[in-house]
Formats: sequence, structure tokens, C-alpha cells
Amino acid sequence: IQIAGRVYSVTSIGDNAFSVCLRLTSISIPSSVTSIEDGAFSHCVGLKDIEIPSSVTSIENEAFWNCHSLTSIEIPSSLTSIENDVFWNCCGLTSIMIPSSVISIGNYAFSDCRALTSIKIPSSVTNIGVFAFKNCKNLDVIIDNSKENVSVGEDAFDDCKSVKFLK
Repeated sequence: IQIAGRVYSVTSIGDNAFSVCLRLTSISIPSSVTSIEDGAFSHCVGLKDIEIPSSVTSIENEAFWNCHSLTSIEIPSSLTSIENDVFWNCCGLTSIMIPSSVISIGNYAFSDCRALTSIKIPSSVTNIGVFAFKNCKNLDVIIDNSKENVSVGEDAFDDCKSVKFLK
């Protein structure tokens, strides 16, 4: 960003920075950004496309909560945790890939993502929070691990179509 002739590097998208930007449809986050803070894009109901660079190491609570038009997202392999409520009620989300760098999926992380039909949770994930995939009615969940190796929160898969542990 350039202000009054001086160039500044953006390293974080702050709390609620773009929250309720109803006409925002697309955003490409620069590689200087390392964190997307709480609610940064929450309620951006028109947001369809977002590019998250591998420089991003944290996406905080409710970052994309209620982004109805978001259909797919690629989570960078620099992320180790999908925090609480990050994609809650992204009801248009049809595709998401969780990289093997992720070890934890927070409470309500994908709750009410009713358009999701399949997701593979890698063996690196050892914690899945309460209601993480609640009300994902069309979702077939495949977990590349055994029940003994994953801590699954209360009703994490409540109302999902199916859940299968591979090991």
C-alpha cells in the first residue's frame, strides 16, 4: 500500500477489516500477509473468490463466517490449525482441501456448509472440535486415521451424510 508517497507492507488483515462488505466479490491477498484476523471477511455474502498465499500462517476465528457465495477455498499448507467458526455457514462452499500441515479443526469450523459433498481429513489432524461439521447434510467425511488417534468433539459430525475412518 502506498500512502503519501511512502510504501507500506501489509502483514495482517485485522479484526473485522472487511466484515459486511456486501459488494466484495473477489480478493487476492498479497504474499506479505501472514495472518487473517477474527472476522476479517465475515458476512461478505457476495465474496466468491479468494486467493490465500502460502505466507499466511494463521486464519483466526470467524474469518469467513457467513460468506454464502464462497464456493471453494484452498487452505495453504503453511496453516496448522483451522480455528473456530472460520467457515461457519458458508452454505455455497462445495470444495475444500485440508492440507496435511493441519493438526486441528476448531469448533463449528465448517458447521452449516450444506453444499459440501465430500471432504478428506488427513492423518495429521488429531483434534476435531465440537460441531465442526454440524448440519453438513450432504457431506461424506473420510478421515485418514483411526478413532483412537483423533479426539472428536461432541456432535462434530451431527447430521452429516456419512463418516468413515480409514484406519
